[in-house]
Amino acid sequence: MKKTTMLAVAVTALLPAFAAAQEVTLRVVSAFPENQFYVKRTVDWIADVNKDGKGVLQLNFIGGPKAIPTFEVGNSVKTGVVDVALSTGAFYTNLMPEADALKLAELSAAEQRKNGATDLINKIWQEKANMYYLARVVEFTPFHLYLNKKIDKPDLTGLKIRITPVYRDFFQALNASVMTTAPGEVYTALERGVIDGYGWPIHALFDLNWQEKTKYRVDPGFYNAEVSLTVNFDKWKSLPPAARDYLMRRALAYEGQNEFWKQYNQDETKRQAQAGIETITFDAATSRAYVEKAKEVGWAGLIKSAPQYGPELKKLLSR
Repeated sequence: MKKTTMLAVAVTALLPAFAAAQEVTLRVVSAFPENQFYVKRTVDWIADVNKDGKGVLQLNFIGGPKAIPTFEVGNSVKTGVVDVALSTGAFYTNLMPEADALKLAELSAAEQRKNGATDLINKIWQEKANMYYLARVVEFTPFHLYLNKKIDKPDLTGLKIRITPVYRDFFQALNASVMTTAPGEVYTALERGVIDGYGWPIHALFDLNWQEKTKYRVDPGFYNAEVSLTVNFDKWKSLPPAARDYLMRRALAYEGQNEFWKQYNQDETKRQAQAGIETITFDAATSRAYVEKAKEVGWAGLIKSAPQYGPELKKLLSR
């Protein structure tokens, strides 16, 4: 056999091993329970990423809160215990108060990328939490107050409401008694009467069976639910260019599907009505004041806790 032919055969034999050596695998965790639609949708995305990313990048989904508790996921990304997380800023405000600004965004993710908001977010996330803010995969989704006791005005005096940092200041401004729990604990808290209600997006009640223990939803909604993919920044910087570019491209494509949530939320609203959840509404003036109060309290709390970046975030995230 000629030397050139022998060399070609040897190189061909080594290609699979070379490709495997270049392939990067990242560990992914979710702050939400695995039966939640956010997670199922992301697991499907991961499967597509892995299918097309052989030899370049693979994502290994470890699991949800049973793997790492909800409120520890942010720190796990920061410290590199995991590489990628599906979470929301509300679950890691312990790392940086600025994370609470994401709920207040009035601009779409696409608009944020154009006006510099995403660049500022990444500057802050990298500086304070060693995170790269990869993509926002849930938006166009208002939060609502859900109750088991009827109210005729936005006054929660005497009511015990489950919160995350998303709603703390707002519900306290409405005179509620508040308590923080992970999503997986809410059903039992409702069942036992430990809480009278909770804040949650317009969708995802059925993933957790909360509709079984919920009587009312207060309209209108407020804020804008945010669920995103973040990456440990040290890991992000260490990725081979091909793997980093591939992950960025696939994440942007995922973010680009966010219009999906508009129709999904309409369907979920109808589904809640069919499940017997009644809607509590106020008159037009009270409704406007209710939403404005949420916004006012939200930004005031954010700027107080994050005076360095709060005003700039408000400027870039507001219309």
